[in-house]
Amino acid sequence: MKILQIINSLDTGGAEKLLLETIPIYIEKGVEMDILVLNGKDYPFMTELKELNCCKIYSLGFQSVYNPIHIFKIIPYLKKYDLIHVHLFPAQYWVVLAKLVSFSKSKLIFTEHNTSNRRLESQLFSLIDKHFYRFYTAVICITTEIKELLLNHTRLPLTRLHLIENGVNLINIINAKALKKEDINVSLKHTDKIIIQVSSFRPQKDQATLIRAMKLLPDNIKLFLIGDGLLRNDCEALVMKLYLQKRVLFLGLRIDVPQLLKTSDIVVLSSKYEGLSLSSIEGMASGKPFVASDVPGLSEIVKNAGVLFECGDVKELADIIKELLDNPKYYSDVVLSCQAKAVGYGINRMIDSHILLYKSLLE
Repeated sequence: MKILQIINSLDTGGAEKLLLETIPIYIEKGVEMDILVLNGKDYPFMTELKELNCCKIYSLGFQSVYNPIHIFKIIPYLKKYDLIHVHLFPAQYWVVLAKLVSFSKSKLIFTEHNTSNRRLESQLFSLIDKHFYRFYTAVICITTEIKELLLNHTRLPLTRLHLIENGVNLINIINAKALKKEDINVSLKHTDKIIIQVSSFRPQKDQATLIRAMKLLPDNIKLFLIGDGLLRNDCEALVMKLYLQKRVLFLGLRIDVPQLLKTSDIVVLSSKYEGLSLSSIEGMASGKPFVASDVPGLSEIVKNAGVLFECGDVKELADIIKELLDNPKYYSDVVLSCQAKAVGYGINRMIDSHILLYKSLLE
């Protein structure tokens, strides 16, 4: 069984991290698996996968992932593999078009990672989208909500939609060791309380709400923002406007996220929506209380474990953070509930489900 994973790049993101963590485990379980990226830039995840030296990594160059030339570059790879597992748009479209142009018989699988995308909001793109989904032998939905959304959107037979929740390598999170705060930034004191959010800087993630909440919190509370993206400059400008430069630290892309989670006191994710957020599972597994906006893709995971706040409500978020830091019993209770919930999202369960699906499609 030869599987090729195709994704836009190995930039920071949940789908990208999932491939970095799972490909070595698939190979350990006897699955021959390689990866193809439309853009082969050496992001930290790409560098880490290369260092593991566990699979072939194909790159189509460094052009924009939206360049249609990728259709023709993908064609030679389709003939070499039994199954092609695709992630994210526009790779989702380019692979289908490559299959049609080349008359390839390779079976296609697509994982839908998000509960929302702009294509669904456009009547024209919605019609086009339905057409492309029909060329996938199987579509993996990472939450029940996504499955219901796609069932209504694509009108595909229910047998082609498979619910397989994403998983996290919990051992890496649980066994991570906290860093010294002063080693992260010389301005930090060991008495400082640390809030952390791990996410790319995109409109979906809404770091602005968390930054504004910092203005309502005591000066000894500091914020780590991990990641990069188009809206980072906007967030930095907001920090300047609110005079929070000494309290909000932009740490950029990091490969020591488990250690940073252990160093923090509270983990937050202020997104406007998610698919099945790996960051939320990692946050709950870290031994710290997890706070998230009450939105699709987070509500289902965090409910009855971490603490939910109304999306965009700066004051409610600040009040929750204060309560957690001022009430040790409440803090401890939330930590224990989060850890118990995270156990159900181990990475091996997800991988075994994928392997069963791969085998069933090849049979």
